[in-house]
Amino acid sequence: MKKTLQFGAAVVLGVLAFGSCKPKERSSTTNWVYNDQKWGGYEKLNYEGQATGPNLVLVEGGTFSMGLSEQDVTYEWNNVPRRVTVSSFYMDETEVANTDYREYLYWLDRVFGSAYPEVMQKALPDTLVWRDELSYNEPYVENYFRHPSYDDYPVVGVNWLQANEYCKWRTDRVNEMILIERGILNPDAEQKEANNFNTESYLAGQYQGNVRKNKKSSQTGTERQVRYEDGILLPSYRLPTEAEWEYAALGLQGNMASQQDERITDRRIYPWNGNTVRYQRHDKQQGDIMANFRKSGGDYMGMAGNLNDHASVSAPVRSFMANDFGLYNMAGNVNEWTMDVYRPMTSLALRDGDAHDLNPFRGNSFQKKVLDENGKPVEKDSLGRIRYQDVKDDEVANRDNYKRAKLYDYMDGDKESNVDYVNRYGKSTLISDKARVIKGGSWADRAFWLSPGARRFKDEDKSDRTLGFRCAMTRNGGAAGNDDTGGNRFKNKRKTPKRRYK
Repeated sequence: MKKTLQFGAAVVLGVLAFGSCKPKERSSTTNWVYNDQKWGGYEKLNYEGQATGPNLVLVEGGTFSMGLSEQDVTYEWNNVPRRVTVSSFYMDETEVANTDYREYLYWLDRVFGSAYPEVMQKALPDTLVWRDELSYNEPYVENYFRHPSYDDYPVVGVNWLQANEYCKWRTDRVNEMILIERGILNPDAEQKEANNFNTESYLAGQYQGNVRKNKKSSQTGTERQVRYEDGILLPSYRLPTEAEWEYAALGLQGNMASQQDERITDRRIYPWNGNTVRYQRHDKQQGDIMANFRKSGGDYMGMAGNLNDHASVSAPVRSFMANDFGLYNMAGNVNEWTMDVYRPMTSLALRDGDAHDLNPFRGNSFQKKVLDENGKPVEKDSLGRIRYQDVKDDEVANRDNYKRAKLYDYMDGDKESNVDYVNRYGKSTLISDKARVIKGGSWADRAFWLSPGARRFKDEDKSDRTLGFRCAMTRNGGAAGNDDTGGNRFKNKRKTPKRRYK
């Protein structure tokens, strides 16, 4: 009886053990086993899709008519409507707030303050933008950026160059936190100078950090650092392109007739429906102002006892209703920087048959990493960053897809456009390669500038009290999100082949 029980138990354990051995995933083209040291250790992930970074929302891409959607009252004709497509991307729900930017400055001072105090000084916003010849704005000079009353108000006085540096810093802090939360790194508040977490330096093996437990290599069986191919780290935060910003502001997905077709039922002038700047719904908000802007000369927020936008200057970043993508203040509050170099004729070049109607962008200036004789990045710089250099024109002369490395003036004043730049703009033009597109309108602007198609420019090294920014991020993978299967018209999962040999 005892032997029978032992035999029965052994059978049960054997069945359980056999049932728990899942067949390992194999290559559909070679039948080699993935993620197995005995088979060479090629690693293939069961990737769940790109995570959504802090404060970001997914903006599902699509086609739209980019350009002015109301009368061109300035008669500049610098944004003629044309049909383009924008790929899916992520966008900040809100403008970057004062408290967010002060966190950035605190980190810079803590890490670089002793050896390189100029790094933090260079990042400081210009609070003197609040001064005016015939206005008493000195309280804003002293209080707007520093006082806790304005913590959740959009940061202003930040130029385009500073905004880009903030995006780089934010990328590194978010990716560092991802590694900490996954138990790969321990928090390290003692980082100093070049010994700080930088995403590219980490991926290049030039920063190890306070390691808790690295990933296990399928090739060697030992621990290794995280690689970009692991899909753990996020792409870079950056400024949105002009096309991305305008597309996100319009929020046209709220005007789709149904989820089964591609019809847009109404053209939008602003980020909301209708042709007015007031709520039209029949509820307690009917008639309220939809955004923070200047209603008329001298009217910034209405009358006491019945204020309309409740803000003589900017308002908190989550004021008013979000648009159909979930984005706040895509009209009014503050203008926002975009990545694009400004040229008035860009829209005409696109309209006249040029092929750049997918993710249009003016401002490409291609770079490459500085590599050593072994093809590895050279030692990082004194701030802990991988070194880059500009690509030279003779390096791309034989390419078919582009012939120059810097394309700021492509088809707009360069030799390819066959137009004399001086004759077009005049010798005293304010437009240069430093001019960057700003969008959205502000608390000091009239309603015309709230239309997503309206555009202006400001030099990248200048700032303003009406100008802030928000970040964007590239979307990798399915356009509609991590569960996107192309409307079931195709499957994006590869079948595991049957085992044909031992």
